[in-house]
Amino acid sequence: MAARMTTPPDPTPRSDSPSADGWSDLAALDAAISDCFACPRLVAWREEVARVKRASFAHETYWGRPVPGFGPEHPEILVVGLAPAAHGANRTGRIFTGDRSGDWLFASLHRVGLANQPTSVHADDGLELAGTRVLSAVRCAPPDNKPTTEERDTCAPWLDAELGLVLKSVRVVVALGGFGWQASLTALARVGAVIPVPRPKFGHGAEVVLALPQDQQVRLLGCYHPSQQNTFTGRLTEAMLDDVLGRAAAARLRP
Repeated sequence: MAARMTTPPDPTPRSDSPSADGWSDLAALDAAISDCFACPRLVAWREEVARVKRASFAHETYWGRPVPGFGPEHPEILVVGLAPAAHGANRTGRIFTGDRSGDWLFASLHRVGLANQPTSVHADDGLELAGTRVLSAVRCAPPDNKPTTEERDTCAPWLDAELGLVLKSVRVVVALGGFGWQASLTALARVGAVIPVPRPKFGHGAEVVLALPQDQQVRLLGCYHPSQQNTFTGRLTEAMLDDVLGRAAAARLRP
């Protein structure tokens, strides 16, 4: 039985220049992200993948657009990844959904009490996250899973905008991989976080508490990305992933 698919939004109005300003709610931001055409190489790639498809998904309608964040509007935890997978979120329309990395991530979130089920297969599968929102630094699937520096910077206003809308409730940011770590640090600095000097370095289990305006603090945790390269080689194990996400869950509940 084919998985039900999220219907792509109407292609107009297009967002050709991402902006961090002027967003009053996540629904409007998510809609604008899904209609972004700012990076020609990424637009061409995501649409080619959606047209050609992988043989095992030939019966499905691919999303083929930028992928917005997923989770509640007032999260205490943000999980920041790199970019959608070509045949994962670029197919299903939900971040980390329908690929091996997502299998690892959501199974771990379930084990530590942050997801109502251990699987994330398609956008209508009933998955709900507890106090946790998952998003990516780059919103389109890039060729070879490697966005360029220019594409990263062009997409950054979407991360800034989303962070600005949810920051009041956020207590923990979990950065997946060095790319997610640097993107999170840079975005947090742009919304007023005080970044220590020297700049904190990424590592699995790395932790730094950052001061924010209005006497707020946010805890940044580093975690190896649950990519197949890391999970197949044992660089990242289930226990290691559970440890970091468990620390995030515990920090979420601290007074």
